Amino acid sequence: MCRIEISKGKERLVLKNIEKALEPASAIQLRKEIARMLPLIDVPDLLLETNQELNFTDSFTQLTDNDTRMSDFHITMNAVLLSEACNIGLAPVTKGNTPALTKDRLVWAKHNYLRPETIAEANNTVVAAHNQLPLTQYFGNGDIASADGFRLSLGVRSIHAGANGKYFGDKGITYYNFVSDQYSGFHGLVIPGTERDSLYVLEGLLEQTSPLDPSQIMTDTGGYSDMVFGLFALLGYQFSPRIKDSGSSRLWRMNKEANYGPLDSLSQNKINTKLIVKHWDEILNVVSSLRLGRMPASELIRTLQRDGNPSSLGRAIISYGRIFKTMHLLRYYSDEAYCRQILIQLNRGESRHTLCRAICYGKKGKIYKKYKIGQEETLGALGLVTNLVIYWNTVYMQAALIKLKEEGYPIIEEDLYHLSPLLHEHINFVGKYNFHSKLEISGAKLRALNPSTYSQEKKNVRI
Repeated sequence: MCRIEISKGKERLVLKNIEKALEPASAIQLRKEIARMLPLIDVPDLLLETNQELNFTDSFTQLTDNDTRMSDFHITMNAVLLSEACNIGLAPVTKGNTPALTKDRLVWAKHNYLRPETIAEANNTVVAAHNQLPLTQYFGNGDIASADGFRLSLGVRSIHAGANGKYFGDKGITYYNFVSDQYSGFHGLVIPGTERDSLYVLEGLLEQTSPLDPSQIMTDTGGYSDMVFGLFALLGYQFSPRIKDSGSSRLWRMNKEANYGPLDSLSQNKINTKLIVKHWDEILNVVSSLRLGRMPASELIRTLQRDGNPSSLGRAIISYGRIFKTMHLLRYYSDEAYCRQILIQLNRGESRHTLCRAICYGKKGKIYKKYKIGQEETLGALGLVTNLVIYWNTVYMQAALIKLKEEGYPIIEEDLYHLSPLLHEHINFVGKYNFHSKLEISGAKLRALNPSTYSQEKKNVRI
């Protein structure tokens, strides 16, 4: 995994690049077969049919907590969700001859029912249902998650935006979202511009209310700091970031006299254990405050290190974090399976962003919301609709697997671990916004699958 080289009289670690794992030909072919079998569908029908199964629109309640519901409320609410997620506004989904889709009703539902907390509750319903699907267990068990930023430009002036020439032409926001190893997004935060992700990675994890309870979190370099390592360890989480140029990262020791063999000269930095002991009671108070939600983690981290200068308590937490950072680096240097696990999960989060961009196509992907609450509604709806697509895909992928098995297709269980529910070529997100699913009217359980090439080849052989 790594070797020690001497450069300019100093030793440094050089990590070997992880070679891409080759997928079995059978897994690639199975994925192609399943993709061909998924039925074509317009996104409004997908939302209605998924709601028919999960009733997630029941999570949307009025500000006044009044439970009175209008007729066809699920149609109205799904239209509002689609307009926000696709970033197209209400005009394309408005149908003057359909009572559930008149402009007045859509505007009223949006203002009274669409809020970050109701979106989160609906999302929890979808995440829980997806977690119970048999195929989902091959994706992961929900113990692992990643956090990464989805960057979007703003088309209006907003105080809740920041400039960054790498990502935005002018100013923009980051949707910092948390994705489980089951591909479902279980929480998201709207951050102005591109503030350092490490301020928010712990906050999002502690604030999330989904049924998933991940214990190991992966991030890229932007989500990492020594203080975050310390807070994660104190709260009982495993922090596993992919650190850029990790071979140049410092290794820390607690015993100055110990001999660490080949790594001895690379680990001459001593952890200040006296400082940790001195502030231990205060550290425990900090952990209690975070657990009880008395203070957002991002505000706590800012308080502990003003302008990059950590307080004495902050330095104590940093010192504690260096213990776990060193343990992580040593494992990262020596355990290829651990490195690959981090890479796979981060790639899942990035692949999910591709699906998000396909859904949020309106206004060329620019957000036209001045205030944070509006930005949270749009991006929360995007996260929810993305999860609904993932749930629908997983259900139909399961059905395709059952049909293939009935046809005698040689399914190898190991190949199921290579499947992904992020497919979207069969889903039309653009142009058709008629909320009248034929499946909903007929009461059928699932749409008919397309025939597999395997079944067609069998028929040709018989002929």
